[in-house]
Amino acid sequence: MTPAARIQAAIEILDRIASGAAAEQALLGWSRGARYAGSKDRAAVRDHVFDVLRRWRSTAAQGGADTGRGRMLGLLRQSGIDPDSLFTGEGHAPEPLSDAEHAAGRTPEGAEALDLPDWLADVWTQSLGDAAEPSALALRQRAPVYLRVNTAKLSVPEAQALLAAEGIESVAHPLAQTALEVTGGARGVARSKAYLDGLVELQDVASQAIALALPLEPGSRVLDYCAGGGGKALAMAAHSGGAVDAHDADPARMKDLPARAQRAGAQIRVVAKPQGRYDVVLCDVPCSGAGAWRRAPEGKWRLTAERLRELTDIQSDILQRAAPLVAAGGTLAYATCSMLDPENTDRIAQFTADMPGWEVTFQRQFLPSDGGDGFFLTCLTAPA
Repeated sequence: MTPAARIQAAIEILDRIASGAAAEQALLGWSRGARYAGSKDRAAVRDHVFDVLRRWRSTAAQGGADTGRGRMLGLLRQSGIDPDSLFTGEGHAPEPLSDAEHAAGRTPEGAEALDLPDWLADVWTQSLGDAAEPSALALRQRAPVYLRVNTAKLSVPEAQALLAAEGIESVAHPLAQTALEVTGGARGVARSKAYLDGLVELQDVASQAIALALPLEPGSRVLDYCAGGGGKALAMAAHSGGAVDAHDADPARMKDLPARAQRAGAQIRVVAKPQGRYDVVLCDVPCSGAGAWRRAPEGKWRLTAERLRELTDIQSDILQRAAPLVAAGGTLAYATCSMLDPENTDRIAQFTADMPGWEVTFQRQFLPSDGGDGFFLTCLTAPA
């Protein structure tokens, strides 16, 4: 495919998304009908689509239309690329721009310029203060690729050397001592021997920092209460050198965890119903995903005020359910991949008001400026 043909493919996929199709569904539908597209073509088209999703409002403004064509036009203008060089109408290229399209487009303003929904702008600003604008702008960019080195098996420099031998360049990241930021050859990670042998895992650096911040002592009973795919459970097991129980309200989310744990040499026990008391209980709760909108930008535009309220109710309920599982003097850790106060500090304030005796001993909001996704962590100590 030519670069122009890739643009046209992205236009068609974006129109399907605008009509209600999920991004992955629209991409899959296109790729199934585009047998001529090679792996590099599919990757390039995907990049175009996700670049626009991160900038859904601003590209429409600068392109002069809320269509796939308008948004791709806006993206090219934002990137400093002459649209006329690609909108040629030759072969499978998009049709040439009309006089009206040449004249259309404007500078986005307010929440539009930050690529935020209008309803969310005030909550965003109240939650982040001076960091609101730079954080919103950071979410318009592609996320870095991070790896967690399984330090139970090898050191960070050893992992770097193994990756480099397979053409994957990386640098250590200061936010987490287990983290490597991939600076070259990222598309080869999933095929690398280091990855397939469980020596490294794909995991955001802030997510790694959360696991490292927990008070994990040798012999501690540890529970990942909302384990999902198990990334944090694996990180906690590697960090503590001990066993971790993994639980999720939807056990299907953990279907790959036993195989991942075996590959990593981690002691993970999947439990349907946690029993007894734990020294550390991590609740990485369902959330808006606002801190990870670089990776999953579609969520930004699907989120509604009503859905945010539903999520905060779920989050409070999980805290209430998990609290009895914490041993006296133990730690209840609450985490989200969000930067919104209603999901973060407000939930902790409600919990401590409802549950006297619990003490906040650690709290941190990780921002994109720290290098990773926007994560929030609070550690609460149970009454003795």
